[in-house]
Amino acid sequence: MFISKHHYALELAKRGNKVYFLNPPDQENIKRKSSIAIWVSEHHPNLFFVDHKLFFPYVLKFKATFVFHGLMQFHVRKLIRAIPTTIDIVWSFDLGNLYPLRFFGRRAYKIFQPVDEPLNAQAIQAAKGADIIFSVTYEILEKYIAFSAPKHFINHGVQEYFIAEAKPYQIGQPIRIGFSANMLRRDIDRDILIQIVEENRECIFEFWGSYQNAQANIGGGEDSDTKKFIELLLTKKNVIIHGAIPATDLPVAIKKMDAFLICYDVQKDQSKGTNYHKVMEYLATGRVVISSNITTYRERTDLVQMVAERNNNFLLPLLFKNVIVNIMDFNHVTLQNKRISLSLDNTYAQQINRIDQIIYG
Repeated sequence: MFISKHHYALELAKRGNKVYFLNPPDQENIKRKSSIAIWVSEHHPNLFFVDHKLFFPYVLKFKATFVFHGLMQFHVRKLIRAIPTTIDIVWSFDLGNLYPLRFFGRRAYKIFQPVDEPLNAQAIQAAKGADIIFSVTYEILEKYIAFSAPKHFINHGVQEYFIAEAKPYQIGQPIRIGFSANMLRRDIDRDILIQIVEENRECIFEFWGSYQNAQANIGGGEDSDTKKFIELLLTKKNVIIHGAIPATDLPVAIKKMDAFLICYDVQKDQSKGTNYHKVMEYLATGRVVISSNITTYRERTDLVQMVAERNNNFLLPLLFKNVIVNIMDFNHVTLQNKRISLSLDNTYAQQINRIDQIIYG
């Protein structure tokens, strides 16, 4: 599954930059005699992948961090020597502080871009040595207040193929509601979600994302409560659970939806309801989004219909019902254009332009 760092790397490579994507350490596949392997992408001639093996145990990162970083400094120097060009920019999304930025020397300009919530001291220390910091929420930026580097909000990006064309809306027969998420995550407000499904039997709810451990590559787990939740959803006649699907299939599928539902318990949510990548993808279709509270969009009620309460979703079922009853208005072509326009302004190409302007003027 591609995430932000992959999309930024691809966009930079498309522009003719030589991009060396540093993969996590591989302790199994690279032969000890050749601990670093650099290979070019089959589809993007300016994108290179750097596979590498550590000469010391990875477990030191958790047992003796100071020792781990001391050894990692030598390893990073080796990686730099293996890359056959001068490194002008180091662009890090690394909340694990696996490769401290200061190890890359003073010559390279260092960008730190946390797109997930920093949950521990290492995630905060990962910003040390950054020349500039970007993030998708003001709340995350606030956590790096101790660092003198300039800090800027840059929203989640979206791929161009998610973006639809605004058209006069024709109500679905039946109305189809999209929900894309890792269904194993415990921060989904399960009780409210089930209530919405049960109270709107005339709607079809389509779910995309892992609902078994075998499908999941991020977070979640099949504890007994999660199994009961999934089993209950599967019994509902107005629910379709697609499971994990290829990333290229998702844009096609969600463009068939009439509306989208986001339903998280802010108290359990890792990002505390500040921003979600999926919002930009939903908005790209032009269709209405009905959601628990998201601070990034609280001033844009024309884009996202959300409950005002931060800590309670008890009004979300009523809000959902109101939007569905008036869905012709909420999906009017004027509102579609507003949502699509925001997505067009936040493609990865536009985010690179925005970042370039901030750094170089």
